[in-house]
Amino acid sequence: MGKILFWLVIIIAVLMLARIAARASAGRRNGPAAGGPTGGRPPLATEQMVRCAQCGVHLPRSEATLAAGELFCSAEHARLGSRQH
Repeated sequence: MGKILFWLVIIIAVLMLARIAARASAGRRNGPAAGGPTGGRPPLATEQMVRCAQCGVHLPRSEATLAAGELFCSAEHARLGSRQH
């Protein structure tokens, strides 16, 4: 029984090493982006997040409404203005 476990561990270790070597080889062959988390696709552009002056929700800057020098999540909140604390 001990010999079977020994060989089973050896086989699993060899398979893991072969998988690591294959990934490293693919990364060198296709460039650094191929082995990255995006799977070879170019990374998505990031966008600055801003906070609504009325309700405090965070949203992408491109979706925000600018009114009176402040950013809001909607036209309704822009109409209401910033919340007074």
